[in-house]
Amino acid sequence: MQHRYKTLRREGDKEIVIRKSRFIGYGTPVASEEEAIAFIERIKKLHRQATHNCSAYVIGERDEIQKASDDGEPSGTAGKPILEVIKNQGLKNVAIVVTRYFGGIMLGAGGLIRAYTDGAVAATEAGEAIVNVLHREVFVDVDYTWYGKLENELHARQYRVEDTSFTDRVTVTCLPLEAEGDAFIDWMTDLTQGQAVIEKGEAVYRVEGE
Repeated sequence: MQHRYKTLRREGDKEIVIRKSRFIGYGTPVASEEEAIAFIERIKKLHRQATHNCSAYVIGERDEIQKASDDGEPSGTAGKPILEVIKNQGLKNVAIVVTRYFGGIMLGAGGLIRAYTDGAVAATEAGEAIVNVLHREVFVDVDYTWYGKLENELHARQYRVEDTSFTDRVTVTCLPLEAEGDAFIDWMTDLTQGQAVIEKGEAVYRVEGE
């Protein structure tokens, strides 16, 4: 799994008008090529009457899967510009569709490239670019006498705390960076003088800075 990657937060759409043609950019995060294809087909069905529904997606830790479609526009004027926006912004696991309703004025190849580029940028703005960072769940179970010190130390070192449950003991769900997971467990063991019951959980992504 990647330790960090840039993607979109959510599905979003934004419309722009260029020389009377309507361009609607749709962007979404996807986990697989199947999801990307399903998203593109859904937008095509939504805009059956559109002149074109051009698309591109990039998927994989090393951008192994890259596809683009001009959907009837002159070759290289639509799908490739959309793909280039995804790559130039450093986005991964993202699919974009730019829908066009022709307004009666020809744009020419250069104009089409600029229009589909702008439509793709609008899609990424609507979907909101974020950075996902890989963390490791670590469950730290302590007696109440240790909780105050534990809380203060976690806060002082600015570790992310996902949840805290209070029963006969206190269980704190911590989220150190994946790369620091083992070192964090060693630190917790030393901090609590071996009194904590520590369990490692799943690797999870969380948005950087939140």
